[in-house]
Amino acid sequence: MGAAVAAVGLGDRSYASAFRADTGITFPLLVDERRQAYRAVGLKSAGLGHLLKVDNFRARSRAKSAGHAQHKLGKDPLQLGGSFVFAAGGGDLYAHVSETFGDNAPIEDLLAALGS
Repeated sequence: MGAAVAAVGLGDRSYASAFRADTGITFPLLVDERRQAYRAVGLKSAGLGHLLKVDNFRARSRAKSAGHAQHKLGKDPLQLGGSFVFAAGGGDLYAHVSETFGDNAPIEDLLAALGS
């Protein structure tokens, strides 16, 4: 659809390099050791109680069934993520801020935002 994909992680360059080698991703992987991007888009952190949520167990089971494995813990294992689509000239087309582990944006929503 003509979009560029990038990921932002909390680790340092060596962690990002190991993650890239483990996962085989080919898109840009940026590092944000000071969490500036995380704060700018309002991403949240989980509490220990999130580990016990049923949704977390379901997400882990889905990931494991799909052949995914957790990599080593990063700088802050309680940092939650998000998914965003930004317009080339600026502006937000879509934002999903994760409320707990495994709370990922529906792929249909991301693709719909790309088409807008």
